[in-house]
Amino acid sequence: MTGPQKDARMGFIILITHINMVLYSTCFWIQNGVMPYLSKRLGMDTVMFGYLQTTFAIIQLLGGPLFGRFGDLFGGRAALSLAYLSSGLTYVLMGLSTSVSLLFLSRLPSVFMHGMQAAQMVVTDLSSESERAGALGKLGISYGLGMIVGSSAGGLLISKFGESFAAYIAAVGSLVNTIIVMKYIPEHTKSLTQENKPELTSSRSIFNVNKFFRLLSIPGAAEILAIKTITALPMGVFQSMFSVVAMNYFKLEAEYNGYLMAYVGVLQMIMQGLVVGRLTEKFGERNLLPWSILVICLVGLATALMSNIFHFCLICIPMSLGISAFYLTTNSILTKIVPPADTGAMLGMNMSVHSLIRSVSPTIGGFLYQLYGYPSFGYLQFVINLLVFFYVFRKIYN
Repeated sequence: MTGPQKDARMGFIILITHINMVLYSTCFWIQNGVMPYLSKRLGMDTVMFGYLQTTFAIIQLLGGPLFGRFGDLFGGRAALSLAYLSSGLTYVLMGLSTSVSLLFLSRLPSVFMHGMQAAQMVVTDLSSESERAGALGKLGISYGLGMIVGSSAGGLLISKFGESFAAYIAAVGSLVNTIIVMKYIPEHTKSLTQENKPELTSSRSIFNVNKFFRLLSIPGAAEILAIKTITALPMGVFQSMFSVVAMNYFKLEAEYNGYLMAYVGVLQMIMQGLVVGRLTEKFGERNLLPWSILVICLVGLATALMSNIFHFCLICIPMSLGISAFYLTTNSILTKIVPPADTGAMLGMNMSVHSLIRSVSPTIGGFLYQLYGYPSFGYLQFVINLLVFFYVFRKIYN
């Protein structure tokens, strides 16, 4: 395959991956809108809802590294297909849930529901290191577009047809995504770039624990993952409980909650797709990292002081900037410090950080919300990230 043909082929694959991401995000945010209203209808309180969110996160935590290793060994097509099939099965079981126990069981297939991770693997395979942050950021545009459509559509579907119907629509979308992948995504995307050769190793086992320990031993890898965990934990606490805050404190109905999430999706598209990529090109990932943490820190203080939904809409602007910059810079750094053959495994460990946070944050959030109210989420974010900012700042500039 000649240079222009190869570039066109890679561009087409990236385009299909973005289409997949829009549909995946749409389906995810439809079901995300279903969850709080379905759980409330089934009689769950905020503490039990927190346990449900924790269960989902623990299951994804277990699957994240294995899914990344699976993608390294079997290629982009298999990874994307597995993610979308797992999503569809999860949504079907959610729609069938008529009791709390069934709703908990519906989370089991989500062990491999890692659509964003799979898309990041494909984009990482097909992008150079100099373009990595921008390429990953453009996935945020597609995800944000799906968030807008899914949040709005989910609210309308729930209001007019009920929670189960909305969950089934999300399942159908996941099936369509799988069909698109099987038709248009090649078996191996690493082989399309000269610098990313398929992995040649005597071990073809997904359960290769030594592989993950070797990745953690790479200088800087464990530190970035630790910084990411500590910084993102307070944000995870707030995000895990926001649907409850919106429903109980802001008194938002499902339809208006969907519109609010669509607004957040627009901001995410702008920040990840248009702003953060340019910032990383101008300042570099490592220079941008501490300042993104400082923005997150100050957003926490503003969140603690907000008193109505209008305040929250204003806070969402710097919040989207800080979170987008933080996640894109850390993701880009992590994919650059490992060999190309292991980017999937590293992205899997990276996604496990998110799952770990989601596994503990709902329980912490439910406890703080019942005892101290939602302002406690913001104060927690402010204090922890202020300490992390000083650590990272000294580490980079000393």
